[in-house]
Amino acid sequence: MSNKSASERPYLSIGEVLGLLLEEFPDVTISKIRFLESQGLIVPERTASGYRKFYEDDVDRLKYILREQKEKFLPLRVIKDRLDTPPAGIERDTPRGIKNVVLPEPPSADDVPSDTTVEPASHDAKPSKGHPAARIIKAVPSIADKAPKRPAPPDPSDAVGRPATYSREEILTLSGLDADGLVELERYGMVAAHGGQGLYDEHDLAIAEVAKGFADAGIDIRHLKAWKTSAEREAGLFEQRVLPVLRRRSPESRTESNDLLDDLSDLGSRLRAILLARALGSLRDNR
Repeated sequence: MSNKSASERPYLSIGEVLGLLLEEFPDVTISKIRFLESQGLIVPERTASGYRKFYEDDVDRLKYILREQKEKFLPLRVIKDRLDTPPAGIERDTPRGIKNVVLPEPPSADDVPSDTTVEPASHDAKPSKGHPAARIIKAVPSIADKAPKRPAPPDPSDAVGRPATYSREEILTLSGLDADGLVELERYGMVAAHGGQGLYDEHDLAIAEVAKGFADAGIDIRHLKAWKTSAEREAGLFEQRVLPVLRRRSPESRTESNDLLDDLSDLGSRLRAILLARALGSLRDNR
């Protein structure tokens, strides 16, 4: 992926897309997005290095799919049938939307009074708010100008082998964290400069963003070490399950291990969310 931040490039990574979707769809995961791609419902572009690139229409398309599932309980095959999914390699200016949706034709001269002027059909005409295509083809602000309401987690697989590219000043500027906060993160082993050039990677930036959010909420950075300890224990448990798969050294073992890690990570995230929700239940106002 490019070393530019989301505000400087016209597309988002899969992790940044997840950050945009979580507010409306708290159960969505990276694996879910990848699954929709594997089923042909979305076709994100790829960089030369193979990283996914999501544009405005991709995000809108994902939202439409997830809403149809959530609100209408439609199976994916039905949703897919309603979508005009371009095959891989089609240029991005190819329309993406609901297929077989025909906008109403303007009235003919025979259908209107003689003193009424019939405007010619316009390709720029927009569907009414009640039209089923309205949610898909309406104009939306650029996603580059809409920052996620919460820090976007990095894509675990896309970050593998990605070089560190952020300087100390860039980490502070992009995350909003102050210099003392970054020093604390380094002290507790949450982030670390890589190599002799003192550069930070995507994970360091994401952690700095989250730490800034906690600091704004009144939670000191020193308390975040508990999450690091918990994550390391969870990773150790997953490693015991995945290593036997990798040791088979078959052509399919790498894909199988990645899929297994995605599943385990999703399950771990769900379990943490459920346990936390239960633990905080007594603090919520249920009126």
